[in-house]
Amino acid sequence: MHIEDGILPLTACAVYYAVTAAFVVPGIYEIKRKIRNNLAYKPFLAMIGVAVFVISAMHLPVPVTGSSSHPCGTPLAAIIIGPFATAVVSMIVLFFQAVFLGHGGITTIGANTVSMGIAGAMSGYAVWKFIRAFRLPLWLAAGMAGLVGDLVTYLTSAFELALSLHGNVPLMKQWMIFFMGYGPTQLPLAVAEAVFTAAVLQAMVSRRPDLLPGILAKTGA
Repeated sequence: MHIEDGILPLTACAVYYAVTAAFVVPGIYEIKRKIRNNLAYKPFLAMIGVAVFVISAMHLPVPVTGSSSHPCGTPLAAIIIGPFATAVVSMIVLFFQAVFLGHGGITTIGANTVSMGIAGAMSGYAVWKFIRAFRLPLWLAAGMAGLVGDLVTYLTSAFELALSLHGNVPLMKQWMIFFMGYGPTQLPLAVAEAVFTAAVLQAMVSRRPDLLPGILAKTGA
C-alpha cells in the first residue's frame, strides 16, 4: 500500500487527497470529542498510532515482481478506536513512513491512506460489526476483520495503480495483474494478520477490558 511518488498522475493524487479529507475531517472531530470526554483517550490513541506504524512498516519483498507486502494493522485499529479515527492515524503514519523510512511518497499519501486507512479499515470494521451482530465469537470476528481488511487494502492499492496505468489493457485485467504482484506474499500475510488481530483483541478483552470502552457493552464478550 506504499505507492511511491511519480507513479500516479498528480490529478489522481489530488483526487485521493480529497477522498482522504472526506474521512479525516470527521475523524478529527471524533477524536476531539472523545478527548474532551476522556483525557486518557489521547495517549491511548498515540499508542494505537505507534502500533499501526510498526505493523505497517514491516515489509516482505515479493520475488520477481519488485514489489513488497506489508501487514496493515488498520482493521485492528478500526475496531479499537473507530474507522474515522483510524483514517486520521493512518494519514499521519504514512506521512512519517514516507519521510523517515522511504515507504510511499508525499504526493501519494492520499492514495495510500485511501487503501490502508480507509478501504482496509472500513472493510475490516464492517466485517467485525457484521459477524458480531450474530453473536459469534469475538476472536472469529476480529480474525475475519483482519483478513478482509488486509486483502481489501491491497485490492484497493492495485486498483489505484490499474486505474491510472492500465493504458490499452482492460482495467479489470490490469487490476488483477497488479494485485498478483502482491499476491505471493500478501495472501499468507493476510492470514497472519487475521491471527494477530484475533489474538491481540482477545488478549485486550481478557486482560484490559477498560481499554475498550463500548466494544463489550455493545456487542457482548
